[in-house]
Amino acid sequence: MKKKLFSKSPFESLLISDFRNFVLGKFLITTSFILQSTIVFWQIYKITGDALSLGLIGLTEAIPSISVSFFSGLVVDKVPRKKVIVWSLLLLTLCSVLLFAFTLGEFEWVISKFGTLPIYGVIFISGISRGFLSPSVAAFQTQLVPKAVFPNAATWSGIAWQTSSVLGPFLGGLLIGFSGIQIAYFTDMALMFLALGLLLFIPSKPLPESGPKESILASLAGGWKFVFSHQIILGAISLDLFAVLFGGAVALLPAFAENILSLGPEGYGILRMSPAVGAVLCALFIAAKPPQKDSGILLLACVFGFGLSMIVFAISRNFYLSALALVASGAFDMVSVVIRQTIVQLYTPEHMRGRVSAVNSIFIGSSNEIGAFESGVMAKWMGLAPSVVFGGTMTLLTVGLVAAIAPRLRKLDLKDVTG
Repeated sequence: MKKKLFSKSPFESLLISDFRNFVLGKFLITTSFILQSTIVFWQIYKITGDALSLGLIGLTEAIPSISVSFFSGLVVDKVPRKKVIVWSLLLLTLCSVLLFAFTLGEFEWVISKFGTLPIYGVIFISGISRGFLSPSVAAFQTQLVPKAVFPNAATWSGIAWQTSSVLGPFLGGLLIGFSGIQIAYFTDMALMFLALGLLLFIPSKPLPESGPKESILASLAGGWKFVFSHQIILGAISLDLFAVLFGGAVALLPAFAENILSLGPEGYGILRMSPAVGAVLCALFIAAKPPQKDSGILLLACVFGFGLSMIVFAISRNFYLSALALVASGAFDMVSVVIRQTIVQLYTPEHMRGRVSAVNSIFIGSSNEIGAFESGVMAKWMGLAPSVVFGGTMTLLTVGLVAAIAPRLRKLDLKDVTG
């Protein structure tokens, strides 16, 4: 008999105290991440005035994150997931402390003498930590709620992430504009300490029963083998991979704000948070009415809409139209994120969640950073607006390709998935 996988109440997952605390902690962590990213992008562009230097930020974080993700998933499946989360957060907190320290009088000479290199160095360290944090958070989340509540939990997890994406750039723009970079970095550091303190109070969960015994090498390859043998999961994460890799324009927003739209840090902050505004509004709707029917078609349509939004943003020379295009891109992206997260959670065996989440992290998480590098390189070669038009067009072509080669994804109805 089929088990109903969608909650009757839009708040069902939040009634579970451990998950509620987890979502709040995730909200604080992500706010800190995005606030820090907003400050770093603005600071480095002000120092260098070069769009390529913005792309290098993404590459600097992606290289260590991808490298450790090849084995971090196995660690997450073999070590209690809360322990991995806590150690990862300790390292990220250290990174926040260092970035704040570089703004203090006693340590300002570090930036004066070495330029942006120390900042890139801290970002490299944070990439190592995030390579462990992402799969451990994804796997730990599934241990906090029953399987029937996974879609609702994914929605609220997405709401927490996207609300942070609103608050982080908003805070960044305001703090940089009115208080300066030092106060902005101090706020980032304080948020990370709060998140660490909150997550320490969530009880650790036992590891799930392991699957069949296999060699270390086979275990490491298990996540990749599972993903590439599963057309629905592979199609879903490939869509997000190429949409983010080619279609994103977040890394170039400082250059768009200053050179095309003639905005200051406050305007930049509004642009940076606009995708998240659309995502939060959309996520609140999804929480009440989850995407149960024609889920595969909806996923493809929303990624297509994301690509179109990026093209509109690229050709716009009006601040309000640009912000509206970014709002639309966030709404489309939110739907695809919830559907993809639900697909990965429902189809992945419990004992492989760490490894599959690590593969998902390489596909999705690191594609943000590699996409930032691609954006910087293409902007240097083609110019700001043409590079984003090119990326949006590639996203549209990717949707057509995935729709053609992944018929099971195209025909997916999440309401038909059994427990």
